[in-house]
Amino acid sequence: MAIRPPLLQRGDTIGLVTPGSPLDANIINARVQTLRDMGFNVVFGRHVYAYEGIVAAPATQRAEDVMNMFRDPGVKMILPTRGGTGVQTILPYLDFAVISENPKILSGYSDITVLLNSLYQFSNLITFHSLMLIDFKPDTPAYNFNQFFEATSTSVSPRTIQNPPDMPLMSLVPGNVTGPIVGGNMTSLLNTLCTPFEIDTRGKILFLEEIHAPTTTIFRYFTQLTMSGKFQDCLGIIMGQCTDCLVSYQTTYQDLINDWLVPLGKPLMVNLATGHGVYKAAIPIGATVNLDTVNNTLTVLEPTVSL
Repeated sequence: MAIRPPLLQRGDTIGLVTPGSPLDANIINARVQTLRDMGFNVVFGRHVYAYEGIVAAPATQRAEDVMNMFRDPGVKMILPTRGGTGVQTILPYLDFAVISENPKILSGYSDITVLLNSLYQFSNLITFHSLMLIDFKPDTPAYNFNQFFEATSTSVSPRTIQNPPDMPLMSLVPGNVTGPIVGGNMTSLLNTLCTPFEIDTRGKILFLEEIHAPTTTIFRYFTQLTMSGKFQDCLGIIMGQCTDCLVSYQTTYQDLINDWLVPLGKPLMVNLATGHGVYKAAIPIGATVNLDTVNNTLTVLEPTVSL
């Protein structure tokens, strides 16, 4: 069983880090004010405001900020300001043993995907494919905040993950499987292949989402995931949205799912609200879930935080 981080409560301290691309200081400050208005204290990693082109700071410095937050007993949750590019470069500099001894909530998506899955895979820590600092703003849909706080601030179990109204979950291949859930952004996950941080889908339920990728790119991604055994190794598949993805050669994202994934015969659910879409379900990476594509439900079977 994976390690559950302590739950988040109003009045707790959230530690901000920028593990990938930089974020404008004015945006950071505005989002921090939202967190404070919600009743949280905020502390800053040394390189939160740094800017060195594509990445905020050298990988060793960004990794140091993450490790300092895990070591700080006053920090309850670690919140990346954004994803962007370059999160993968900090992974060799993380101390996964220290992280497992100091479990904390860490939430994010996009390029943060590699951090979420690595913390589960190498520290056995449940992490959350959910909101980043950039999402804490007054016009964020209530659904997103409800999902986030239900996952990080309550020990409710079991918890059924439901899409917002008028956005139905759909199942394409019937079945019923139970196992840990892993995954996230396809681009980020593919970048881990043939590295020490390659995602392990054996006996897992795999969920995927993408943004700004033409279907020719998704075709390439499905090819690589197939040839690397990731689809064959997993128990079932959940496909999130392909946000702002362009149609190539009159072939849609749904066409590719039908052509590549349906023939695998594994339980297959599509249209989960995750990641880059307007609506963001909170997916606990490493937690045990039940994927029931007969009754069309996705259920988290265990508490994802500890009291």
